[in-house]
Amino acid sequence: MSTLYLFHPAALDHRTPLGHPERPDRVRVIERILEDERFSALVREQAPMATPELVALAHPEAYVAAIAEAAPTEGLVAIDADTSMSPGTYEAVMRGVGAAVQAVDEVMTGKVKNAFSGMRPPGHHAERTRAMGFCFYNNAAVAARHAQKAHGAERVAIMDWDVHHGNGTQDIFWDDKSVLYASTHQMPLYPGTGAASERGTHDTIVNAPLRPGDGSEAFREAFEVAILPRIESFAPDLIVISAGFDAHWRDPLANLNLTEEDFGWATRKLLDIAERRCGGRVVSLLEGGYDLEGLARSVAAHVKALMEA
Repeated sequence: MSTLYLFHPAALDHRTPLGHPERPDRVRVIERILEDERFSALVREQAPMATPELVALAHPEAYVAAIAEAAPTEGLVAIDADTSMSPGTYEAVMRGVGAAVQAVDEVMTGKVKNAFSGMRPPGHHAERTRAMGFCFYNNAAVAARHAQKAHGAERVAIMDWDVHHGNGTQDIFWDDKSVLYASTHQMPLYPGTGAASERGTHDTIVNAPLRPGDGSEAFREAFEVAILPRIESFAPDLIVISAGFDAHWRDPLANLNLTEEDFGWATRKLLDIAERRCGGRVVSLLEGGYDLEGLARSVAAHVKALMEA
């Protein structure tokens, strides 16, 4: 069994203002590192375009249409203070959703063991009806809903280790007992959500906030104590990873001190649970990570762990 890597050059055509951290170079360095011979066994496919109907699994149709209509034919359009659209943004966004859906299809049908999408822009800040934090549609939420609707998954666990809390994913699944959302993140930090007391209507939200300056020890303890036992007992049919790498010590947008080894370790811990609970089925989707060297090294450690499962 193999690991699927999904990408499409359209990810390079989502343009952001000069100096913006969420820039095309992010996926260029990922492409470059995954060309190394260590990754020669990856199954590589181009991310397909999603349909609006697929996006509507996680967002109301009116919102799905509003984002499509906001796309400019030239220049940049500001959606919020730090989220903007360029002429190439909409295709990049739709291929990001498409990659998430394709990953679910191939993992759930056993064509591949697990999958990683290296598409941008990220998605986990996108709430049901609100684009924010560089995000437009919530790729992880669509992946979970698609696994349920198309493949009969009864329970899906989403693990989000981006340094920023995935307020959008939490918003979408707050009232849903069939999806467990678990997150480690720095607090206080944008977007301000993610307190341990935020647990959802059915106690299926698991937040393990970390303090500025925390590193490997605190992260691994949060994983071992707060998160892994909850995912294990939830017994998911699929694990989706919101794989942000901005908790790396090099990252400019936050103050956690993780290393690439921590992301490899966390990946292996989730793969262990997936092996016991759901036939090893794991779908990983790129979220943040804004220092190019830290991002490349972290993705390499993450994908290597997926390949060794």
